[in-house]
Amino acid sequence: MKKSVYSLVLSEDVVEAVDRMAYARGTSRSNLVNQLLADAVGYVTPERRMADILDTLSRQMTGLFQLQEQAADGMLTIRSPLRYRYKPTIRYRVELNRQNEEHPDHAVGLLHASFRTQSKPLIEEAEAFFRCWSEFEMKYRGISETDFSIEDGTWHRRVAVRTNESSTAQQIGEAMGQYIKAVDAALKAWFAALPDREKARDAVEVFFAA
Repeated sequence: MKKSVYSLVLSEDVVEAVDRMAYARGTSRSNLVNQLLADAVGYVTPERRMADILDTLSRQMTGLFQLQEQAADGMLTIRSPLRYRYKPTIRYRVELNRQNEEHPDHAVGLLHASFRTQSKPLIEEAEAFFRCWSEFEMKYRGISETDFSIEDGTWHRRVAVRTNESSTAQQIGEAMGQYIKAVDAALKAWFAALPDREKARDAVEVFFAA
């Protein structure tokens, strides 16, 4: 969405109140004023759409995962414990991008999954799972190799949700939630089947057989 510079005459008290609210929300004065005006005239900004998607996603995760406070707008971090040695925790971080108006069906963001650990065996098993999951996604869902990458135990995946006029923020948030739940369940099935890698692969493929 293109932005332009406009001059507004506002009272100092109003500006101070806006600045306090902007600080509390972790955003800038301009972004807040833009959002407040958009809400007043009934226009849904890309920022509002992203916030609505993340709100829906948060509700999907509540009670099942641990949600962390957002570090920035358009981000949500979700943690899930794994029953494995040393009791590691996997962290899923969703980063939403502003919708590309020239390509409205473009993927809306990225999903990152990683363990906060220095254990090489755990990192190796995590990478083996991510490769397996991505391999099955290419086989059964036709995703491209460019849709994911694995670096130092971290899996990066373009969010497999498309935006268009018929996709509401609620539908996108729910789809993201279902996807993360499936990845998390498959990851736990993988580790539960270890050390038998073939059995672990079979456990993951079950999520694609239906």
